Amino acid sequence: MNKRFFIHGGTSLIRNESDSANWSEADIALLGAHIEQAGPAPVAMLASDARVFDASGLLVLPGIVDIHGDAFERQIQPRPETVFAHDIALADTDRQLICNGITTACHGVTYSWEGGLRGREAALALIDQVGRQRPTALADHRIHLRFENHHADGVQDVLNWIEQGLIDFFAFNEHLPPIAVKSARSEKLAAYAERARCSGATFKQRLHAAQAHSAQVPQIIETLAAACRAHGIPMASHDDETRSDRERYQELGVEISEFPRTQDALFTAMALGNRVVMGAPNVLLGGSHCGGLAASDAVKSGMCDILASDYYYPSLLHAPFKLAHQGACQLSDAWRLVSENPAAALGFSDRGRIANGCRADLVLVEPAADGGVRLIATVAAGKLAYCAEPDRLMTPQVYSLAA
Repeated sequence: MNKRFFIHGGTSLIRNESDSANWSEADIALLGAHIEQAGPAPVAMLASDARVFDASGLLVLPGIVDIHGDAFERQIQPRPETVFAHDIALADTDRQLICNGITTACHGVTYSWEGGLRGREAALALIDQVGRQRPTALADHRIHLRFENHHADGVQDVLNWIEQGLIDFFAFNEHLPPIAVKSARSEKLAAYAERARCSGATFKQRLHAAQAHSAQVPQIIETLAAACRAHGIPMASHDDETRSDRERYQELGVEISEFPRTQDALFTAMALGNRVVMGAPNVLLGGSHCGGLAASDAVKSGMCDILASDYYYPSLLHAPFKLAHQGACQLSDAWRLVSENPAAALGFSDRGRIANGCRADLVLVEPAADGGVRLIATVAAGKLAYCAEPDRLMTPQVYSLAA
């Protein structure tokens, strides 16, 4: 039997009847995994076994939707010479997500000609483990397949995974050219080989074999894009460099530009009405660590729709508050970059918003005057998944007296 859970006394970012999000001093009533009522919660609705959370002094926000994150790789292979079991790694990742307010996570699984951490066995293991842990996981784990375009030998695998309904989000990656340049340096070759779990000589062989498939790449992209379109899977192109890059993908129904690297690619994406994804770590660091565009500038100019954790889960919680503190945008708009907008891009109409009937994914935070923020609690599918201040949990009787 579903039990009610009340969030009482907070300032909530609620989606109202006019379909705009506004701050409201209102209670939120949860029933099971969904939001039953976002507004005044009558005391009469309380059952004897209901739970109440005192959110006084806190902001109540929609749970974070991470459209692209690969920090889980560090749980699997924290050092080049170590590999840990996926059940342990994903269980720890689940806790990290929840403790950073992320209630839906698209894991960026790279399927590459490189092998090793980004090879076939690793991809299969992660996809399998996500399915196995789904009944017990606190966050909603999804698969974001990042396919390296030169990986001709992996095309049939991907077509099978798409047909089996295992892929929630797809991205076309083109990392071979920069890898070929960087691997000329012995230290970079060693790093790539360690990640691929092979010798430097073997890695070079894999690189040259992938390069031999260059002529097939356009057809590979067309084939996989057609499969994604047929199954309604949203698609992104990664690290767009030029106008022609973005226009080529647009023609194939790839309508998300993930981390565009140049103004040319960014302006093209905006002109085409594409959704633009940029990194939340970029916001916290004050710019790209690898020479890309500054995410804060893009947000301020209205040219960024979505922020992703990329390689650092805590960034999604903190970036919106930093943007608001810097004056790049209002906090309500900044929060849409990590909740409502990524949910819409992924086709999830049941989350990313605080509205009646939506999935009960919420984060309760204590903002600081300097733009910082402290996470107090995370509610995932109606469950109190993380709580830093358990004294805020009240009995219905105490709540009735307070009301």
